[in-house]
Amino acid sequence: MPPKRARMSATKSDDDEPKIRADALTPTLALAESIYDQLDRGEIPRMRLPLRTKQNLSFQLKEGVWRLGRTMGTRSARKLDGALMLLRTFYLVDFINEMATDKKTSTLRELYYISEAWEDAKFHSEDESNLLIEDLEVMCERLREDFRLHPEENGASVIGDLTIKEKNRRGIVKTIHCKDDVGDGGYSLPFNVEKEKISFVGTNAKFVIAIECGGMVDRLAENNFDEKQGAILVHLKGQPARSTRRFLKRITEELKLPVVVFTDGDPWSFRIYASVAYGAIKTAHLSNYLATPSAEFLGVTASDIENYELPSDKLSEQDVRALEAERTDPRFGTAEWRAEIELMLKNGKKAEQQSLAKYGLNYVTDHYLPEKLTEMGVL
Repeated sequence: MPPKRARMSATKSDDDEPKIRADALTPTLALAESIYDQLDRGEIPRMRLPLRTKQNLSFQLKEGVWRLGRTMGTRSARKLDGALMLLRTFYLVDFINEMATDKKTSTLRELYYISEAWEDAKFHSEDESNLLIEDLEVMCERLREDFRLHPEENGASVIGDLTIKEKNRRGIVKTIHCKDDVGDGGYSLPFNVEKEKISFVGTNAKFVIAIECGGMVDRLAENNFDEKQGAILVHLKGQPARSTRRFLKRITEELKLPVVVFTDGDPWSFRIYASVAYGAIKTAHLSNYLATPSAEFLGVTASDIENYELPSDKLSEQDVRALEAERTDPRFGTAEWRAEIELMLKNGKKAEQQSLAKYGLNYVTDHYLPEKLTEMGVL
């Protein structure tokens, strides 16, 4: 039995405002001052930032993460496109500082629509605004969450023996158990999962299992897999949000729990695992912050499709191209991964997690997962 704990207790903190990072705005103001000084000297303003191109990225085998290289680029007002980008940058900096003053946050979508009032500086697509925010993260060495910007959706849902403390928007701290104090859907991660927002109180769990599909999470929860095997269930909701990946990294580092990733058996699901374990090219500047290199892939593998004789679908041409790309992806550079990719290409088959229901509703929790986890040394 888990130790006795306080249930949904609440205390008022001394500071009602949810902290992001105390010095988050300092580099944005320094950036603005730099441009002002250049203009004051009669110079054409410019900014320097690391290039986020494929040629300036490298996969660090020792650390198991992507890294930005040292090649720098310059954004200058010498040309119209550069001047427009500088203008947008400082509208964005002004908006970020305005939110801090008003104690507000904004979704990425809201920012895109707010830019409609920026006249010539407005964004023409949400991709444009998202890319500029990422550039600002690189230049200022801060996170978009530090800038009070976040996506529409929250992160994963969590079910299991994990007690946390969460500080809400009113500055009230609540103690929450991620099974006993939540509904069937589990505890929903907010967009900010840093220590000033969420802290870990304790757990008796042995490991974390990060799961791609909601139906499989429901199956494991209904079969009490988390209680029987000492697991914390994390629903990735497909490609995991940044807050989900950060949460997994924190729980590994702070609670010393191993993380295994359970997905469908197809090339796109393999990439879900890779984003958890090693990070993504798009967020290479945040790999140390988001990636959990110790995370292990549990399945479904190409070998599982054969060994468990799972119902499968034929690989599409797009699937084949994705697997071919993964052949040269350094994140899949081990002999084991290459063998699985080659086997999937050879057999031309992919399978879903829930294909294990072929053997009954209890098979995945009574046989498949215990067998695989024991083989991996987790159980």
